[in-house]
Amino acid sequence: MAQDLLTQPAPGILMQFLELTKPRVNALIVFTAIIGMMLAYPVGIPWDIPLMLTATVGIALVAGAAAAFNCLVEQRIDQKMARTRARPTVSGSISTTQVLLLAGVVGGAGLLVLYRLINPLTMWLTLATFVGYAIIYTVILKPATPQNIVIGGASGAMPPVLGWAAVAGVVDPRALLLFLIIFAWTPPHFWALALYRKKEYAKAGVPMLPVTHGDSFTKLHLLLYTLLLVASTLLPFVVGMSGWIYLASVTILNVIFLYYAVELFRRYTDSMARRTFSYSILYLSLLFAALLADHYAPLVLS
Repeated sequence: MAQDLLTQPAPGILMQFLELTKPRVNALIVFTAIIGMMLAYPVGIPWDIPLMLTATVGIALVAGAAAAFNCLVEQRIDQKMARTRARPTVSGSISTTQVLLLAGVVGGAGLLVLYRLINPLTMWLTLATFVGYAIIYTVILKPATPQNIVIGGASGAMPPVLGWAAVAGVVDPRALLLFLIIFAWTPPHFWALALYRKKEYAKAGVPMLPVTHGDSFTKLHLLLYTLLLVASTLLPFVVGMSGWIYLASVTILNVIFLYYAVELFRRYTDSMARRTFSYSILYLSLLFAALLADHYAPLVLS
């Protein structure tokens, strides 16, 4: 396998592998994990910066390896999707052996970092997340059921739990609220994409909800899950985890998200679906930023 890796110049192979790790997607994963770490510290307790940096590197390495494995498994699907047909795994510029070798090294290094330098709990949770995404979602659920996004969303919702566990060494109930928010956010986020990419998913044979149940059914469920998301995002305030800064911020974010969901339900256009998908990414980033700002507001204002 090592010999196969060297059949092309190493920098070229490494850059192609980096593309397969989906850096933009994993940036959001790492961001929510870091917010989980920061929220795990009580106000007034200084952050352990070396620990946080080490945990971030470990989580990012495993997430990147999982994304590369996902690209490897989905070569046939990626060939038929406009947004993925240029991936190195589709063009054949990087081989299956090379991807497996690099993913194994990168993912293994990440798990080793977490086990030796953070704590075993974080390593095992991260490994479970890898298996959930790369195996259970990618290999089993995605080609088998239109509920793939709903069930598989559990893996995507784990990063703040991983970050919290890295700092506190436990699975805190407050971290599970962050998990719930991302879990509820995932279906409307991906169904917005699936609506305007429906023909591509159908061509690729992926049973996404618009393909199997039609646009009307999908739009209704996107709206219902958005309502579930809104309810979920209020829980941090209800249980006293956050205060009025977060509540005001998330209320504005939710009103905008609901506007998009209602507009999609009433007057669907591909343009609106694209805007909803784009906004959902911004929404999650700003929501977690609001949680952090609210958490540390007493320290700033004191």
